[in-house]
Amino acid sequence: MKVVLISMPDVAPLIIHEAAVHMPGHGIACVGGNIDPEHDVYLIDLIRKRRSIRRYLTRTLTRIRPELVGLSAMAWQYDTCLKLARLIKTILPGVKIVIGGYHATLMSEEIAASPEAAMIDFIIRGEGEEACRRLVNALAGKDDLASIPSLSYKADGSFVHNPWSGTLDLDTLKLPIRDKRRLTWGYHILYSKIELLETSRGCTRTCNFCSMKHMYGRTFRTYPIERVLADLDDIYYKRKVRWVFIVDDNMVLDPQRVMDLCDAIIRRGYRKLNLVVQADCISMSRNEEMVKKMARAGFRSVFLGIENVSRKNLAAAHKGDIVTASQKAVEICHRHGIMVIGGLIFGFPDDDEADIVNNYQFLNTIDADAAYCQILTPYPKTEMRQQLIDQGMVTNLDNLKRYSGLWANVRTRHLSSERLQYLFWYHRQKVLGWWKPSGRVRSQGKGWTSIWTFTFKPFLKLYYGHILKKHGWIGRYERELKRLAKMNYFPDLEN
Repeated sequence: MKVVLISMPDVAPLIIHEAAVHMPGHGIACVGGNIDPEHDVYLIDLIRKRRSIRRYLTRTLTRIRPELVGLSAMAWQYDTCLKLARLIKTILPGVKIVIGGYHATLMSEEIAASPEAAMIDFIIRGEGEEACRRLVNALAGKDDLASIPSLSYKADGSFVHNPWSGTLDLDTLKLPIRDKRRLTWGYHILYSKIELLETSRGCTRTCNFCSMKHMYGRTFRTYPIERVLADLDDIYYKRKVRWVFIVDDNMVLDPQRVMDLCDAIIRRGYRKLNLVVQADCISMSRNEEMVKKMARAGFRSVFLGIENVSRKNLAAAHKGDIVTASQKAVEICHRHGIMVIGGLIFGFPDDDEADIVNNYQFLNTIDADAAYCQILTPYPKTEMRQQLIDQGMVTNLDNLKRYSGLWANVRTRHLSSERLQYLFWYHRQKVLGWWKPSGRVRSQGKGWTSIWTFTFKPFLKLYYGHILKKHGWIGRYERELKRLAKMNYFPDLEN
């Protein structure tokens, strides 16, 4: 069998400009790496082909002529996923298409009952490595579709949903694909090459805005440390990459394991290794020895999910009061030279303009090095979505393309969604202002921070100052909104 796995071209620049960071699709790399070796597997990350999707896919798929194409998409990427499915069926009418990822998992029954189901042959729900491996074997005549857990397939024109397989044993999984089977290249964070690494899956926290439990259950599973090191060796020695983003949902849930892993990485003696991870504030604030070892092992940056500084909003999100923990976590990270990206969510039901200002001011108060700010999004199948619907707060139920965190799909008791959208943008400009790289950040990238400080920033301040003088804040905002609306619009997929 010839198999092509494709990730979406859609981007969501919640921290930095969309052209500054292009990461490979880790999901398709893991799925592809676990397909049996007698099959030919190729990966395409369309984030590297955003301007020439139709031409690139027509040329590439015609040359390979795969029997199966896999598409992986989040909710806000699903509209593009459907357009790609339509294009692929036009290029290769006989090809089979399987979809997977978060949206396919959460919305499998709705997708199966939709008119678009005609373009889709299979759906994989949950973790895809084993189900996709067996699907490929079944299409090659070596397995039976009806016996593959977590697979949805068509019988007599209608989808049949096999029982869910449960979570996978991570000890059995092979390394993801990073070799020449990956047909796209050029993955970067600013001016440095970057790869992705996974050391665990799942999270046991109870945040009600998160859909992760539908993918992994409320579990936390870890890869053996030897396997993580083998993966890191592949990135460091074979790919010659020094920046690694760890994709774990919450790596630090087991602090002792993190310290054991750090010890193993330190013993490995990697030079100039830079690790980036996301973590919860509570674990980081209570385990300074863990943070100290993380810094020694090469952890340079951590994303902390602070979410909100309002106690009532934290309670609504099932987060508990983590404001004090977040302050302490930032202090500990900074003490050991780790850059902090503070994550905040705006648009809870009781938010007013003062709450928006207070949240941005909090980021300044704790001296976060960068901000990851998004608007509360009623993601499908989350507890938060149903609560917001029951309260009449959801203003966009169906246009999932705007479910990226950039758009206001909800209102509050004090703000319309339009007003929320504007104030979210306006106060980011006024309160946070232009980014000022800290000493920690400059030490990690003297070249690009100097370019930002002395070239890009002065130019952008002059450019946007001219726009502001000519059009005012509203005019500048409307121009930015138009730019965001066009960002994930791909004209060559509309034909």
